[in-house]
Parts: sequence; structure tokens; C-alpha cells
Amino acid sequence: MSMHPTVTGTTPARGVRKTSIRLADGRELIYFDDREPFLSGTATRSEIDTRSLPVMHTRSDVRYDVLTGEWVVLAAHRMNRTYQPPSEENPLAPTRPGRPPTEIPAPDYDVVVFENRFPSFSQPPAGTVDDTTADPAESFVDGEPLWPRRRTGGRCEVVCFTSDPAASFAELSQRRARTVIEAWADRTRSLSAMPSTRQVVCFENRGEEIGVTLSHPHGQIYAYPYLPPRTQSLIRQSRLHREKTGRLLLADVLDAERRAGSRMVLTGEHWSGYVPAAARWPLEVHLAPHRDVADLAALDDAEADELATVYLELLRRVDRFFPGVHRTPYIAAWHQAPVGADRDLGRLHLQLFSLMRSPGRMKFLAGSESALGAWINDSTPEDIARRLRDVAS
Repeated sequence: MSMHPTVTGTTPARGVRKTSIRLADGRELIYFDDREPFLSGTATRSEIDTRSLPVMHTRSDVRYDVLTGEWVVLAAHRMNRTYQPPSEENPLAPTRPGRPPTEIPAPDYDVVVFENRFPSFSQPPAGTVDDTTADPAESFVDGEPLWPRRRTGGRCEVVCFTSDPAASFAELSQRRARTVIEAWADRTRSLSAMPSTRQVVCFENRGEEIGVTLSHPHGQIYAYPYLPPRTQSLIRQSRLHREKTGRLLLADVLDAERRAGSRMVLTGEHWSGYVPAAARWPLEVHLAPHRDVADLAALDDAEADELATVYLELLRRVDRFFPGVHRTPYIAAWHQAPVGADRDLGRLHLQLFSLMRSPGRMKFLAGSESALGAWINDSTPEDIARRLRDVAS
């Protein structure tokens, strides 16, 4: 199945044109163009996905862990997903003459978002009704009430930051970083409107040490149909803090870090970066807006513009953190407020961390962390912050 592209919306004030198409198997792909001739509409996205792909059918199983109170997603169809293919078979590269067609049918692109071909969450085939609002305890594993199970719902998307497979986010121009932010905000807005969504999280895994399966610079966006464990903990703590003080926990944390100063990394007019006082990782930094903002879609133009500058500076410092390491492996996750209940207890913030503890040495989550969830950091937050200040541009 191939469908001609249709322009679904433009945002000329923010310098991005959005065009949505359908891939051969019915998945949605969205171009976010910030260059001519597509930006002004002089040219349109006319490429067709010529691959012969079966319509996507996935059905994940989510089961309740009665011992922890957490949901666990089982997505067996991901077992054989693409893993570190040769450069000529890069599925995130543009489709160019003489090479196999990829996930992006255009010969070049600025920023692209598309539905993951191997999603963690169940999705109905294109054109069918989404039934993810059904009773969440519709069945039990082996008929035992101790183990509720349900269809996941939700949605998983891939974000390609650039068509250059050798680049990294830190090497993007400020203009391109701003386009990525616009794409994040657009998808946050759209995915938050899905009935099954409880939280939208944008994240990037970078580096083979992290377990990245594709080296092309890209990230992902998950529309979770439940609140992940970290969010549940944050909301619980935020509720207790509000009952005690009447204030928002994450806002008070930012204010306290700014007053202390010892763990501050950078400060702008609208954003501040700091190493949290109880950092878990040998390299960890948080970035938060000064204003109480629920998610990326709620940023105003000034905040989004400064974010493009501040985030690039932060990533470049992370790449200079370890002497002799060209590109530091990291995980960067944008935590956004829940959708629906408890939204007022959440607040937008970035959590960026690395499993690297020194050049060539990784922190492995062994017995204490993996089995007990008891974290032991090999550094101190103050030392991490000092190093991130020392390597400022």
C-alpha cells in the first residue's frame, strides 16, 4: 500500500513545514522541513515508498508484576529487529539511486518522524479502530487474578535528527536543533491526544556501549499507555511535597539547586542545567525550564529558541567530559507531565546520563543496582558539575 503525501499542517512562524505520508505498510511518516524549496511550499514531498511490505500487525502483552506494582511489556516481535546493519543498508538513511530503499523514501530530508516498524507497544493496523481503551484488566495470565494482563496501546515513533549518518545531535546547527524541538513538541501534542496515552517521553540512546542498534543519529518518542515506574515515584513524591508545602516539587528542586550553586552547570534566561544532589550515574545532568511547563508543546517561542542553544552547549560539554573520548555514550530523556490525572504534579525536565565512568570503562548495573535497586555512584555530583563547567565552550 502506497499513498501520495498530503500536507497536514504548516508552522511558518517557527520556520518548519510539516508533511505527512503513509509508508508501504501503512505506517505514518512525517517530514519536518526547514529548508527550501519545501519550507515555502515551492516544492512538495512527492516520493512514494516503493517497498513491498506487509501491513504492520503487532500485539504486545503487558503484565502486572504483583511484587513491585509495575507493568512489564512483553514484545516478542522485537527479538529479531535490525541490529547494526552495514552502512549501505542503513534503514534511516535517505533513499538514493543505486541503494536499497529505506524507511525514508526521499533522497534527502531535514528531520523525519515515523512509526517504529518494531514498536514496543501494540498498535492496530492502519485504518482500523483503536480499541486500547478497553478494560485494562480484560484477562489474567493463566487465569490467575494475581497476574493481570492487557493490551498495551500506546505508540512508538522514531525521530531522525539529520540525513547525515556520520553526524551527531551535538553537531547539528542551532536551526536544525530548533527543528527537532519543533518535531518533539508537535508529536507530544498529537500523541497526548490519543485516548490511551498517559505520558509522552522523547529520548535518545547514543553509542554502542548503551546498546544502540542503529548508529544513525536518531531518537525515539514513546506514548506510554501507563505511567512508567520513575514517573510513578516522581508523582508520589510530588504529591507528598505539595501536601506538606503547597508547592511543586520539581520547581522547588530547581530553585534549591540555583541557590546552592555548587552543582549548577549552566544558566540562561529561560533554562538552567544542574547535576542533581543525589545523582545516580557517573555522569548525570538535568536541564529544566525556569517557568512551570508541563511538556515541550507548552514552550513559548523564546523558551524553545533558547533551548536549541542551551541543549547543544550541554551535549558538546558531555562530549568533552572524558579526556580522549570523541563521543560520550549517553541516554537523554525528556520527562513530561502525565496526560490526564496528576498532570499538575509533573513538570518538563531533561535527564541526561552516561554509563561510562572513565574512558573505556563502563558502569555495569550489577547485584546492588539490578537485583535490589540500591544505587551506588562512583563519583560525586559536585565533581560531575565541576567537570561540566570546566569543559564549557
